[in-house]
Amino acid sequence: MSSPEDYMLPCLNKKLLGIECLGCGIQRATILVFQGEFKAAFFMYPAIYSLFLLALFLIFNLFVKFKGDEKVKIVLVVMSISIIVISYILKIIN
Repeated sequence: MSSPEDYMLPCLNKKLLGIECLGCGIQRATILVFQGEFKAAFFMYPAIYSLFLLALFLIFNLFVKFKGDEKVKIVLVVMSISIIVISYILKIIN
């Protein structure tokens, strides 16, 4: 019986250079979210929830436009990038 991990894309950065990239873990974290393992998903890839929030907002914003939507997008993008970079640095240090 196959599992979702059998269909995940390999990280070329990790394969070729032996170093994890900024996106390592996002596929596994997404699978964990859909399996209801929310805490494990966060520990796998801390930016998973901010990225989901950003994706939901971008989809919502396709249909509903409002004043200040650009500022919300910028805040969500900066928040997501900050979480990704900080968690990556902490992963490398530890």
